[in-house]
Amino acid sequence: MITLLDALSIRPQEWRHGYDLMKATGLLSGTLYPLLMRMTDQGLLEAEWRKPLRPGRPARHAYRLTATGVELARAAAGAGKVSSWKVSLT
Repeated sequence: MITLLDALSIRPQEWRHGYDLMKATGLLSGTLYPLLMRMTDQGLLEAEWRKPLRPGRPARHAYRLTATGVELARAAAGAGKVSSWKVSLT
């Protein structure tokens, strides 16, 4: 979860797709997607369906940190568990 928090905390208000997060974290889909679902259930992430940018493409889930998720990322960064130290809501 720390690796995922690190990737999401770089730009906490930006919606990110699972494939993008897979590339950023190196996590495999079998690890990443259950983790995203669990973090969403825990209120650390928001998830929504995003319309495709190009016609004919499927809608995709996108994720971003909630205020609670940002607080957890800050706490982890303060404890030296996350390499990103810049986490903000703006």
